[in-house]
Amino acid sequence: MIIERTMSDGFLTNTYLVADGPDGSAVLIDAGGGLEPLLDAIERERLTLTTILLTHHHGDHVQELDRVLERFPGTPVLIHELEQELVPQATGTIVPGEPIPVGGLRIDPLHTPGHTLGMVSLLVSDGHQQALFTGDTLFKGSVGGVRAPGHTTYEDIKSSIMDKLLQFPPDTPIHPGHTDPTTVGAEKEENRFVRIWRGLDPEGSEPCTALGEPATLVLLGDDYDGGHKAWIRWPDGRDDIVPGSKVETQG
Repeated sequence: MIIERTMSDGFLTNTYLVADGPDGSAVLIDAGGGLEPLLDAIERERLTLTTILLTHHHGDHVQELDRVLERFPGTPVLIHELEQELVPQATGTIVPGEPIPVGGLRIDPLHTPGHTLGMVSLLVSDGHQQALFTGDTLFKGSVGGVRAPGHTTYEDIKSSIMDKLLQFPPDTPIHPGHTDPTTVGAEKEENRFVRIWRGLDPEGSEPCTALGEPATLVLLGDDYDGGHKAWIRWPDGRDDIVPGSKVETQG
């Protein structure tokens, strides 16, 4: 399996080229900035680009779609049906539970809502190895927020991570939608959100103001961009994951 990545400036968004081997079949996963090395690799390795698979509709993950289609016109663009109308270039849908064959690869879509309603993660395998592409659901050391456009709930993203993504073997590579790769095992042991969910670390209880409203700060964790992601609890008991920049503590 060939996996190559580029990361855009600014948003630090990853785009991946995944292929079954030289002279073989390939897909792009997302279409953020800085794609030229991947587009060149398709031609250099004599790959056939069969599909562009989108984890979700946010602009930083689709902003270079037109450029890809100019270079490889007619390439199908697939996204979850719940977000298809949000991406004009989309030509079809990704259906969780229905494998996508790409040459010698098998791609299994997983519905992992939370950051968006139609978020999908992709398990790619070639019969010898497998890798997870998690979009904006799970990052190295962090998790997706549930305040972005089209978001769902805290309960959704927790379930997507704990009940789906982290059920794979510990050595399974994770390729997130932003910045560095990681593994299932590393996130189970080192991700501060996951450690609390597993009962390994205690919840925090510091009063705070979140999005201008009183709340309790359960965790202020590091985020992929050098900032923070905050798990907060509202007075009615609802939990939320919001940008750390939107939280003020009283200390």
